[in-house]
Amino acid sequence: MDFIDQIKSFSKKVEKLKGSIYTEEATKTSIIMPFFSLLGYDVFNPEEFSPEFTAGVGIKRGERVDYAIKLNGEPIILVECKCVDKILQKHGSQLFRYFSASKAKFAILTNGYEYKFFSDLDAPNKMDNVPFLEFNLLNLKDYQIAELKKFHKTNFNINKIIEDASILKYSNEFKNVFSEQLQNPNDDFVKFFLSRTYDKVKTKKVIDNFRLILKKALNDYINELMNEKIKSALNNESSEETKNIDMEIAEKNKKDYIVTTQEELEAFVIVRTLLSNIVNVKDINYKDTGRYFAIIYKNKVTRWICRFYLNSPTNKYVELNGQGKEKVRFNLKSIYDIKNIKKQLEDIVSRFL
Repeated sequence: MDFIDQIKSFSKKVEKLKGSIYTEEATKTSIIMPFFSLLGYDVFNPEEFSPEFTAGVGIKRGERVDYAIKLNGEPIILVECKCVDKILQKHGSQLFRYFSASKAKFAILTNGYEYKFFSDLDAPNKMDNVPFLEFNLLNLKDYQIAELKKFHKTNFNINKIIEDASILKYSNEFKNVFSEQLQNPNDDFVKFFLSRTYDKVKTKKVIDNFRLILKKALNDYINELMNEKIKSALNNESSEETKNIDMEIAEKNKKDYIVTTQEELEAFVIVRTLLSNIVNVKDINYKDTGRYFAIIYKNKVTRWICRFYLNSPTNKYVELNGQGKEKVRFNLKSIYDIKNIKKQLEDIVSRFL
């Protein structure tokens, strides 16, 4: 089993354990220590994985960081742990103090399933306020697994990680800035576009008038890109899979006299595409009841992800499987609007893993 499979398998285990853990100590022994063991560290060797670590001077009396991972006898990674039911703050004040008083180059704040990785990219020996890497084990992205793999004992290279961390940090910050501007473009951002398209005086009123136009244009452009990707995915579906789907449809029509429409089939492929980064697409199936078209996980109707109601030409919508008996409804002007609920679909499937 390779590292990706190991991490995904561990993620499923954490999901099952999470609800039965109530203390920080239980979080450490049940989740956090096995996590670092998965990264190749001997968690029972205090010379490599040191619990209750004290370092340097100027630390409050009695304070100790939960764990220190050592290299050549020196702490290289500090780990501060919280109970699995605690929400992680921006950074741990205790971790911040310990980082400055030690020779560590990395610090990790975790509650067992959320992880925040810090370094001293902004100022030497001073822990950054913003993590260069953060992820949720229950909803891991492929690129996050790739970054995490660099911390595996067999791959660990301080200089390489520091170099990549700097790129990753600014890449994340650029994404955050762009996301903010997509939602609410500020004056400078609007001026940047107007400087290339508008020759008249750019007064405050002009900027305010163009703010909504720019917001709509950018979001429309991103939607167009997503639609192109989805259409491309539809066109690139393998002939074998298309054949299998057609056979499934034929069998359903013979058995239930239910006609699965092309639009429903396209919705099925779109959902598969949107979820392909967190599950095997072969585990995403469908069931056509006639009244609605359900997307289900591993052919289990009790694990339905969403239900499409597409038979009406003017009132098309999708119903999402909420917590408990809760259902969330989204109206659809087009089946390509499904991309707008990608995050909600991922969250639903994550509950089944």
